[in-house]
Amino acid sequence: MSTPHSSGPGLPSTGPRPGPSTDPHGGAPAAGAVPPPGCPAHAAGATPLYGPEASADPLGLYERMRAEHGAIAPVLLEGGVPAWLLLGYDEILQVARNPRRFARDPRLWRDWREGRIPGDSPLAPVLAWRPDCISQDGPEHRRLRGAVKDSLERFDRRAIRRAVHRRAHQLVDAFATAGQAELVGQFALSLPMMVLTDLYGLPEEEGARLVEASRQLVGGTEKALEADRHIHRILGRLVAAKHLAPGPDLASWLIAHEAGLSDDEVRQHLRLVLVLAHEATTNLMVGTLRMVLTDPRFRGTLNGGQMTLPAAVEQILWDEPPLTVLPGRFPRYDMEIAGREVREGDLLLLGLAAGNADPATGRTAGQEMHGNRSHLSFNSGPHECPGQDIGRAVTGSGIDTLIARLPDLRLAVPEEELTWTSSSWSRRLDALPVRFTPRHDRNPFARPPVGGRRPRPSEAAPAAAALAGSA
Repeated sequence: MSTPHSSGPGLPSTGPRPGPSTDPHGGAPAAGAVPPPGCPAHAAGATPLYGPEASADPLGLYERMRAEHGAIAPVLLEGGVPAWLLLGYDEILQVARNPRRFARDPRLWRDWREGRIPGDSPLAPVLAWRPDCISQDGPEHRRLRGAVKDSLERFDRRAIRRAVHRRAHQLVDAFATAGQAELVGQFALSLPMMVLTDLYGLPEEEGARLVEASRQLVGGTEKALEADRHIHRILGRLVAAKHLAPGPDLASWLIAHEAGLSDDEVRQHLRLVLVLAHEATTNLMVGTLRMVLTDPRFRGTLNGGQMTLPAAVEQILWDEPPLTVLPGRFPRYDMEIAGREVREGDLLLLGLAAGNADPATGRTAGQEMHGNRSHLSFNSGPHECPGQDIGRAVTGSGIDTLIARLPDLRLAVPEEELTWTSSSWSRRLDALPVRFTPRHDRNPFARPPVGGRRPRPSEAAPAAAALAGSA
């Protein structure tokens, strides 16, 4: 890991941080340092955003905080890091859409500047500044985001759906004859990463290692920092390779973009897209699958043709956002938000799941939204997710393929036995065991054997070429 003042994959900053330090490189004091008076951690009833209560009943937790504090509540992240959680739909939009008052640049975070966050905090891969578009505001944000958006838009959406169908069939082939499967581990975790490796021009064998690293990073586990370093190593090698042999893939397009990204900026944006796209798409797919399998409104209407799968996906985006909380905004000066005094440089979190369920919107929990896309699940304002349609395409096409191959798919355990694990940023279903009639039908995307054997990867055309559209 780089020192806190480097531009590598660790905790970069623009200069030395003031305040006490036990780190020879100028980092923060040891974990467990007590926040000063005035920090949200000292406000009455600061609530952890992780742990058993957040895993078991997040909406109940948000409603308890809303009843106690209103539209903004003091919370704690892993390690006791203090923050404010925005619970109100309107308040979230006001903060997300107003970069002049609320900066995205984490270098303004007062607790980090003043040395109260450990330099080796597992939250660092999510919260620390780095040279990517989500750490910037203004012209620099527009330059970097424009490069990402333009490059993503070069992929042909219909070709992406065909690629998803092909990859989904490949995964179903591995368990179709068994009559049972666990869809989180055997399907939903793998499919988005397989598609991402295609889009990146990465070797397929990197996928499994990237899945594990991505989950460790977003989960804020003790392995988060090493996971982040592993992702950077893989993507650093990819950027170097694409300079020598560019192709119709995201890495090559970012390198060649007129915005003139440095190699570090290219690598950082590949990391950003990979981690966020994998986490969000996996959780969206698992949530939609669970609802299709357990909710009579969706299981029945899907089979009966009264509700499309895309409509079910949008319902999940309202009820179970794949990222429940988004970091972070930083007030540029002391102010009042929803009746609470917030200081310059405090960490503000966007409570996407809480905002979607805000009673002030006039919506009740679980209410059918019939294609209404005004949810908060992809953020809003200048930092709204530029790849949300790709996430929808991967989710919808993947589930469609799974159901077509295994039409009698059913949950293998009582619904009440399903369990979840929460981090500060997302809530994950631990497992989704299913049963079905064993199938021996042929995968329509399977390649015919070459000379009586399976083709080697080198004998197949690069998958990204099929996704490049008119590029």
